[in-house]
Amino acid sequence: MELRKILKGLDFEVIKGNLDVNIGMIQYDSRKVKKGDVFVSFFKLADNGDKYLKDASLNEARVLVSEEIIDVDDDVTFIKVKDARETLAKMSINYYDNPASKLKIIGITGTNGKTTSSYMIKAILEEAGYKTGLIGTIANYISDKKVPSMWTTPESPELHRLLNDMVVAGVEYVIMEVSSHSLCLKRVYGIEFNVGIFTNLTRDHLDFHKTFENYFNSKLMLFNSSKVSLINIDDEYGKKIISNLENVFTYSLQDKGNVNAKDIEINSKGASFNLAYKNEEKKININIPGSYNVYNALASASLAIIEGIPYKSIKGGLSKLSGVSGRCEIVSNKYNLPFDIVLDYAHTPDGLENILKTARDFTKGRLICVFGCGGDRDKIKRPQMGEIASNICNLVIVTSDNPRSEDPNLIIKDIVKGISKENYRIMENRHEAIKMSMKLAHKDDVIVIAGKGHEDYQILKTGKIHFDEHEVVDDLVKELF
Repeated sequence: MELRKILKGLDFEVIKGNLDVNIGMIQYDSRKVKKGDVFVSFFKLADNGDKYLKDASLNEARVLVSEEIIDVDDDVTFIKVKDARETLAKMSINYYDNPASKLKIIGITGTNGKTTSSYMIKAILEEAGYKTGLIGTIANYISDKKVPSMWTTPESPELHRLLNDMVVAGVEYVIMEVSSHSLCLKRVYGIEFNVGIFTNLTRDHLDFHKTFENYFNSKLMLFNSSKVSLINIDDEYGKKIISNLENVFTYSLQDKGNVNAKDIEINSKGASFNLAYKNEEKKININIPGSYNVYNALASASLAIIEGIPYKSIKGGLSKLSGVSGRCEIVSNKYNLPFDIVLDYAHTPDGLENILKTARDFTKGRLICVFGCGGDRDKIKRPQMGEIASNICNLVIVTSDNPRSEDPNLIIKDIVKGISKENYRIMENRHEAIKMSMKLAHKDDVIVIAGKGHEDYQILKTGKIHFDEHEVVDDLVKELF
């Protein structure tokens, strides 16, 4: 493709070379550069930016793009820009002929609920007869074709390539989980969303954002690019968001929104509620328990109302969705066990409290929790999560999660600092911790294994290893019972 074409509409300065060249792919990782590619560097020279640019040049990149200037070979075009991330997003849009403009894109942001809500919306839209795409944490989908997911929201070249594949496949609606990282790092820059959805905001990702205010402000970015903003008005930050917006639609479990949930009933198999909108109430059933999943269902139904989807499709789509991998997933249903085992992705204080309170509601015996906290991440939440688990559960087994470069035993010590009761045990090896919980469980007990959910790996100091808790539970059931 012509370089001049992919730079259309951008603010840049040509330092060396010319624009009348054809380029291969757009790259931002110097290790992936191939002959004829254009390489965009995010890094300042002080942060080894010059090294990455030189590496890309050695890999025979035809064009280098950077916020700072270095000397390059005569046959290389060098372009200086003010904002490399914004440039990368715009170049990606031009390269793939702006596929987002040919799709109806629904963006979902918030600390919790993004994944479950995205699958609920997908189910409703498909029930209504639309061909859908999904971009998110567990996997990406082009209609019914599953595509592996590396990040919750891909970097802009991968994102627009994926959107282009969806256009080619005839997709009409795309449901996208939009992470705070992707907003802050401008991965979705230049995309106009039909509807932006705000689920909630609690403590998370402060290792990246540094302050809660920064975290909140990054979420706001989605709604500056949305035609309609769909907001959880029960959340205190939802109330803050709507003060900055014009075209707003709200949902609530407290009868405060444009759409409300009434007569809520929750049990171990799911929940039901009356969908209340414009003086009408209609029954909704979902197959995932917990009041927070009622919020997710209400957000999804509200989106459908905005998009003009009939009630029949809302009801049918939500009732047909059997569950979402690693989200309050009762994996023991397929075994003949005297107790239940629940896998959940909860890795924040709020997320852990939600799943444990939900499990407590349908636990006849003891509630046992197995969890840990990730390394190289926000340390303040560790004792908070220890306190939450200890207060709600009869027994807590504190273990390792993704320790990354940290010593897992030191992470465990941080968690235990928040526990004032004697109802906990420590087992650093996560496989052995799960095994311990199953050996200790009695009839009518419920085990919640929290933190990893759908993930099929652990990240250790030595690298990533395969670790799928679905497989772990399956193997342990065969071993122990």
